[in-house]
Amino acid sequence: MVRKFELMHWLGIGAGVILAGASFVIFRDYGELLNFLLVISLLVAVIPFMVSFMLGQSKQREREEKFLEFTRDLVETVRSGTPVGKGIMNLRKRNYGSLSPHVAKLANQLSVGLTLSEAFGTFARETNSKVISRAVGLISEAERAGGRIEVILESVSSSVNQVEKLRKERQAAVSNLVTQGYMIFFVFIIIMLVMEFKILPLVSDLEQGEGLSLSVNKLDAGDFSMPLFVMLLVQSFFAGLVIGKISEGSLWAGIRHSFVLLTVTLLVTTGARLLFG
Repeated sequence: MVRKFELMHWLGIGAGVILAGASFVIFRDYGELLNFLLVISLLVAVIPFMVSFMLGQSKQREREEKFLEFTRDLVETVRSGTPVGKGIMNLRKRNYGSLSPHVAKLANQLSVGLTLSEAFGTFARETNSKVISRAVGLISEAERAGGRIEVILESVSSSVNQVEKLRKERQAAVSNLVTQGYMIFFVFIIIMLVMEFKILPLVSDLEQGEGLSLSVNKLDAGDFSMPLFVMLLVQSFFAGLVIGKISEGSLWAGIRHSFVLLTVTLLVTTGARLLFG
């Protein structure tokens, strides 16, 4: 999730506004070409946000994977007789990728006197991961209860490992469904375009025939363009969410699929109207 605007976001917005303004000034008398260029301008403005979003999702997955490595190292440290807090401070120099700053902060908080529960609470909030939050909660509860912390750490490590394994297995199992979802959507776009540019113009040319008992009003194909376009946009957005939910179990993961489908829809529909409209 994009939490604050960065330089590339402002650059994207600026480039999109400049491109849209130039397109309107130069091509305002060319309706379909102007629409196509305005779509390009919108994508230029939005792409930096989507790049940030996808990078954030990638870092989140990396943090969860590295947390598994961190818990395994912590288990080995505690088995040797080292207290949990001291073990965490010993691990702060190791490389855990995007999780390293959080581990370092966790160790620093313990070194200045914060309790393990307080430090782990901050760690869970800042990593913003359900997997890590559940694991940290178990560790904190075990430490407060005075139980065998090494046993709890081993259980947490096993649990996190199982979660990661199941997630990868699910992604592999549904990969064909994701591909089918995209193919079905592309077929849907083709059907809508055929309706707009082939079928509706034929229907609009129908006039009352001599042998017809029903009167057929003359239809304007242009009246159906906007409803079809809106239908495609709605289908793109929700199809992406469904694909994300199926493949990764999260609607947030579907945002990038929705973005891809919306981009294809906008480019294909405006491009087709430019060529065939």
